[in-house]
Amino acid sequence: MNAESSHDDPPPAYTEIDGRINIDLDSRLSRQLANLVPEPPAYSSHSEPKKALISSKSWKIRLDIIIQVVGSRGDVQPFITLGQELQSYGHRVRIATHDSFAAFVGESNLEFFPIGGDPHDLMTYMVKNPGLIPSMSSLRAGDIRRKRAMVGEMLNGCWKSCIESAPGHGRPFVADAVIANPPSFAHIHCAQALGVPLHLMFTMPWSSTRHFPHPLANLSRAQLDPGAMNFVSYMIVEWMTWQGLGDVINAFRAKLDLERIPTTVGPNLAEMLEIPFTYCWWPSLVLRVSDVCGFFFREPPRYSPPTEIEKFLEVGPEPIYIGFGSIVLDDPAAMTKLILEAVRTAGVRAIVSRGRSKLGSALASDDFDANIVLFIEDCPHEWLFQHVSVVVHHGGAGTTACGLRNACPTIIVPFFGDMVAAAGAGAYPIPHKSMTADKLDTAIKFCLQPTVASAVAQMSATKSTEDGVQAAARSFHANLPSNTFTCDILYDRPAVWLFSNKRPSLKLSTLAAQALIKGGKLKAKDLTVFQSKPVQISNQRWDPLTRIGSWGLSNARNMGTAAVDMVSSPYTAIKQAAPGDSATKTTNKAFANIGKNFGKFNGRLFQGMTVDLALAAAEGLRAVPKLYGEEVKSHGEVTDVASGFSVAGKSFMHGMADGVTGLYSQPVQGAKEEDALGFAKGAGKGIIGLATKTTSAAIGMVAYPGQGITKSLIAPFKSTTRKAITAQRFLEELRKRLQRLFEFRQRRAGALESEEMRVFGNFWSVDDLLDHRVGQLRFLRLE
Repeated sequence: MNAESSHDDPPPAYTEIDGRINIDLDSRLSRQLANLVPEPPAYSSHSEPKKALISSKSWKIRLDIIIQVVGSRGDVQPFITLGQELQSYGHRVRIATHDSFAAFVGESNLEFFPIGGDPHDLMTYMVKNPGLIPSMSSLRAGDIRRKRAMVGEMLNGCWKSCIESAPGHGRPFVADAVIANPPSFAHIHCAQALGVPLHLMFTMPWSSTRHFPHPLANLSRAQLDPGAMNFVSYMIVEWMTWQGLGDVINAFRAKLDLERIPTTVGPNLAEMLEIPFTYCWWPSLVLRVSDVCGFFFREPPRYSPPTEIEKFLEVGPEPIYIGFGSIVLDDPAAMTKLILEAVRTAGVRAIVSRGRSKLGSALASDDFDANIVLFIEDCPHEWLFQHVSVVVHHGGAGTTACGLRNACPTIIVPFFGDMVAAAGAGAYPIPHKSMTADKLDTAIKFCLQPTVASAVAQMSATKSTEDGVQAAARSFHANLPSNTFTCDILYDRPAVWLFSNKRPSLKLSTLAAQALIKGGKLKAKDLTVFQSKPVQISNQRWDPLTRIGSWGLSNARNMGTAAVDMVSSPYTAIKQAAPGDSATKTTNKAFANIGKNFGKFNGRLFQGMTVDLALAAAEGLRAVPKLYGEEVKSHGEVTDVASGFSVAGKSFMHGMADGVTGLYSQPVQGAKEEDALGFAKGAGKGIIGLATKTTSAAIGMVAYPGQGITKSLIAPFKSTTRKAITAQRFLEELRKRLQRLFEFRQRRAGALESEEMRVFGNFWSVDDLLDHRVGQLRFLRLE
């Protein structure tokens, strides 16, 4: 291998799974999905975050931001850097992650909220089960049940992190925006329940693209367009993940009073909702993905190396670095032996990080030369990589970034898929299950070539000055709905309440709402929770057969669940009876449960056979023109009775009009494109359109109002989450006001009264405040 070939030749195909899902692209499912791949959009070789001029000086609205992260320390660290950057905008930032990172987050002057879950157990599971597909040993050991239980625990922890005070701290918190990495899973559902914006950020490619496959996908050779193959890999990986966790996620959504997500929608939910996505790497490494902002570099920590490291660096030439971080190896002793042999053969010195697998711990002092190999515990990469020539690691984004920033050629041993393709920055990846001493020796020698070192040094010099975390913060703010986000009275606060008794309606922050309530200008019951970014999830289908088929399966499941509940409810009542309960009381509870579940059974039967069936037919027929490339108009989402009748009216008018005019317009359009043959095709499309569009329009006159009535009837019974958010909103603002009043009195007591504080004192009376014009309320911005 030489430096020139590393740039021009494609990387070798992986022959082992190595944490990836093997996808047979010749399968029937893969080929069907390939037909749904959209045409490649126009792109530029450099992606820039939107509206890059947004800065901490120009942004005025101060938010409570929750950042949810699931993963290892390397996954958490970039988001700590981002949190510190967001604090410079005046935001309150909370990091929600695993309990084991409490001290790590606390040291960064950020709030911490524990969500449960053990990153060590998650990493162990993924190494034992390549491609996320459980092995027989994992099934026998009960790993699947424990992993699902862990995910359920983390989902609940993520929701609590959005609306509860952190353990040990009394300060209330309600998230105004959510930032998350994709493996946290709860992000979309928390944002939907709160009605706030969501922004996903990650260190690996995770949104569908034609330019490279999903990082967890190992594609087979197939007679398909390479771009379509790559695009399909994202669909399949997400689909397989949903199969394992979809029921856990839907159970979590039920706790948040959210509707169930169908299997056909869940895997592609983030892209369907067009959630903004920012990626954290240099654009020169992975191109053609939107909003690539650069790596998140933190300020180098203060560090004094132990004496053993200083001495090792002094006694010989610059060593290489080898470490696999939090990865759990099946056989650490064998990996240690392999490393020692490769280092000896390559004729280099090495610093080896013991990591989670405790490499080298079984060695005796005479098993290796202490002047050639040094085993160390944790050491900041920012410091260490200034003193090594090559880095060998597992492909984590943080380690990759730090190595490249310090101009160190890189050898990646991918465990769950590497994010760096051959870009002149080092040797090709070596899957860890196929790694040998000879392969590692060859890769080390390749990285030590002057041409490779020069290429990496040039990349480092041109890119190390870029500030990825600042670009990510700008991208986050640029994607906020700033036009609807602001309180109509206090312009530096987010709107969280809607006063709709006035036309036009008034968006209010909690402080403004409380002032108006205390002044008698409105009543608390007149306020509803304002959703700055409402989310409506619809069950999209491609044709009547799939739509009605899905209805049948869903209806059967709902009926079955209700029937089981009806039969089991008496036994539940008996099992839950208190020791002192009489037989009569227990029997009454049992019969009450039977009656309750009998009513639920009949309700689901009625809804399924009337509203849901009609809706499935109307939506399925309306989607038929998509099958031959015609765009289908959107008439909005049904959320209540009024919107149900509105959608029905629009659907009827457009359906009837388009169905009739299509008899003429489709043949004419076809004739322009393909002459006589096109005319015949267009005539067929027009006839099909007339039948499906008009029938859908007619059925929709019943289906959409029925859907709206159903949602309006159910809404009052699904208000637990809404009430919890309401209570926390007022509690949060009450604490802020008490804090301001306390600080005000402290300043006055200390004779530190400023002009601004005198104004605050003169107008502290709510009645006085309300007598002034809206613009004069801005002096309340004192926090």
